[in-house]
Amino acid sequence: MTKDLRVLVVEDEKELADVIVSYFEREGYLVDQAFDGPSAVSLARLSPPDLIILDVMLPGFDGIEVCRQVRTFSDAYILMLTARDEEIDKVVGFAVGADDYVVKPFSPRELIARAKAILRRPRQQMLEQDALIFDGQLHFDSTTLDPTSRTVMVGSKSVDLTRTEFDLLEIMMESPKNVFSRRALLEAVWGGEWYGEIHVVDVHVGHLRKKLSDAGASLGLIRTIRGVGYGMELK
Repeated sequence: MTKDLRVLVVEDEKELADVIVSYFEREGYLVDQAFDGPSAVSLARLSPPDLIILDVMLPGFDGIEVCRQVRTFSDAYILMLTARDEEIDKVVGFAVGADDYVVKPFSPRELIARAKAILRRPRQQMLEQDALIFDGQLHFDSTTLDPTSRTVMVGSKSVDLTRTEFDLLEIMMESPKNVFSRRALLEAVWGGEWYGEIHVVDVHVGHLRKKLSDAGASLGLIRTIRGVGYGMELK
């Protein structure tokens, strides 16, 4: 049944967007439309979709950033559209939480078929994230973070972190499937008034990695996505 399923189409080429919307409506889906990044995130919050058809190239901010932000509050399926058949787009898209990719040009029937295939998949991502929280503590691999006492343990070994290092680790462990841009980490940890060098994030992540590794954690526990930022190692 499709009548209760909601699709959000995010595409700045209006003619293409209208075609996509008409095909989904013809199949019986409820459809919302957005034409830029900020509007897409707002609509996803206000009217939660089951599936997002998301173009990579958008005004405001791009589809990669839309995907990253949406993944902080939604487990909707995300099917990304791109005019560039480049492997890096796919790697980055999947890293920030996309479920599938379609390269332009495509037929609307192909898009509908891919969408239906995605919607048949069991959604596990948010369940996996929630399962990392026990007794108010965050757990990832052998690392445990307690937000209340602000302590970090790798196995049975305590890790002495600075305030900044702790805050960076907490943000990434809260959403272990997500990738955070340096700018997003700066705003979350340093605040929106920071006007210094953005790569200060790299320095603190480097120190954090070393401390966790020295305590016995995998050196790759915090992964780097080139050109995007950081996140927890995918399992």
